[in-house]
Amino acid sequence: MGSRNKRKTKMQKETLFRLLHYIKPYSPFFMGSMLCAVVSVVAQLYVPIQIGKAIDKMITKGNVDFSSIYDICKVIIIATIITAISQWIFGIFNNRITYSVTRDLRNDAIAKIEELPLSYLDGHSTGDLVSRMIADVDQLADGLLMGFTQFFTGILTIIGTFCCMLYVNVVISLVVLLVTPLSLLVASFIAKHSYKNFKLQTEVRGEQTAFINEHVEGKKVIQAFGKEEKSVREFDEINSRLQKVSLKALFFSSITNPATRFVNSIVYAGVGLVGALSAVAGGITIGQVSCFLNYANQYTKPFNEISGVVTELQNAFACAARVIAFLDEPSQTPDLINAMELKNSEVNGCIELKDISFGYTKEYKLMEHINLSVKSGEKVAIVGPTGCGKTTLINLLMRFYDVDSGRIEVSGVDIKELTRKSLRSSYGMVLQETWLKSGTIYENIAFGKPNATKEEVINAAKAAHAHSFIMRMEKGYDSEIVEDGENISLGQKQLLCIARIMLCLPPMLILDEATSSIDTRTEIMIQNAFTKMMNGRTSFIVAHRLSTIKEADVILVMKEGHIIEQGTHESLIANRGFYYNLYNSQFEGIG
Repeated sequence: MGSRNKRKTKMQKETLFRLLHYIKPYSPFFMGSMLCAVVSVVAQLYVPIQIGKAIDKMITKGNVDFSSIYDICKVIIIATIITAISQWIFGIFNNRITYSVTRDLRNDAIAKIEELPLSYLDGHSTGDLVSRMIADVDQLADGLLMGFTQFFTGILTIIGTFCCMLYVNVVISLVVLLVTPLSLLVASFIAKHSYKNFKLQTEVRGEQTAFINEHVEGKKVIQAFGKEEKSVREFDEINSRLQKVSLKALFFSSITNPATRFVNSIVYAGVGLVGALSAVAGGITIGQVSCFLNYANQYTKPFNEISGVVTELQNAFACAARVIAFLDEPSQTPDLINAMELKNSEVNGCIELKDISFGYTKEYKLMEHINLSVKSGEKVAIVGPTGCGKTTLINLLMRFYDVDSGRIEVSGVDIKELTRKSLRSSYGMVLQETWLKSGTIYENIAFGKPNATKEEVINAAKAAHAHSFIMRMEKGYDSEIVEDGENISLGQKQLLCIARIMLCLPPMLILDEATSSIDTRTEIMIQNAFTKMMNGRTSFIVAHRLSTIKEADVILVMKEGHIIEQGTHESLIANRGFYYNLYNSQFEGIG
């Protein structure tokens, strides 16, 4: 238990240190905020003294000093105006700091996503990442805002009020001081229990967000298999856990107000009793008793607020810890300091795989000792059963993953000695899984070549046989596509992705089931367009329908991470090996 508490304390300190790092650039606003807080507190504390003086000026029957009371009222009004102005500026500074910090955190988070290796994104749910960037950062903003607006002013009010009470009367001030530890014990108890529950709440909320995201995206599949009730039951289970931890967190945060009010009442009663006895004995004036009672309220009120703020800060720290843990994830291996820029004009299309081995985990090697030599302009088809390593080989060529051993060379240069950006820009890739961004059709086609003219985009769309369906849409190339192209068909999305590559025309191509969602007639036209595009370009074609790759210069047959056969379609058929059986299995049961 002790080691766990030490780890928690260490994590909280590290989180606070990182947050201060984000606040540091806005230190002028922080200093201005603190100055406004001091001015506001001093002006507020000055008012009870003046009220006490005013009461003493009118306490004697028939002897009210209206002239002095008038002067005192003017001072009170001026102090109140100063308080209001300083609090207004204080709020502006705090908002500026809080929302600048959250903006910077989100900027760093999105930049981190671009730096993370693909393995991290493959191993974590999208919903949880979204929850960290949106919900957790929002909770952090709420906690920071309360911390700046109430925590610091509360501390200053407590210190300032106690100093003023000591100035007026030492004995009554000691009564207040004796009760103060009770408030601190209450705040400590609440903070200790609330952090644990708020941390659990943020984790379960992230799990729930991931679940919702997953099931919204897979709605059609869930309905097709009639799994709606199962999905609802799973959601209910997560929601029930969220309810339980939220209720616990809410319970400990809700006892803040009654507990601190109880302490406040003890302080107020103690001040009133001692002050009244002192006034009867002639040791203090009635105005000073009134001043003390005002100070008692001002002294205890921040404890109430600070206890509530501590609860919010615990929640904020729990959220901040999740965000910072994400930011601290190791980035992908950076490009070498002297990494070369691979220019498309310098790419000859020759690719060498020399004794490469790779596994997604250290325990299991998916590929071992793969060797391959691809000549310039060759069309290389990659075939094999599901899970044999076809897509993995493409990931390695694009350097989405780095090989564990061996080397991959493009135009005689190890791809680790090239910048990732220049390497990937030399490939044109069309995947079975299409991706389109929110925006116009024109913007999606021109994604890889933003400076493309309208004519170039139209020509690329025509080559991909997408022009006709685009022109049938209400606004043609200016038609808006919603997130991931949900308002057009899967085949149309794939045609737009093909048009995107045909616009760029890079020196090497990767086609991973590029026509899987297209009708047979259109596929024939696309294959003709691909044939023209692949002419003189080194091309890798991943296909399940083996009839589409018979014209390939080289066919690689993969099984369990190894290239077991290699050759042309005719030579592999003549060998009557694994490819022969794979090819003929397509026609089993036909006729």
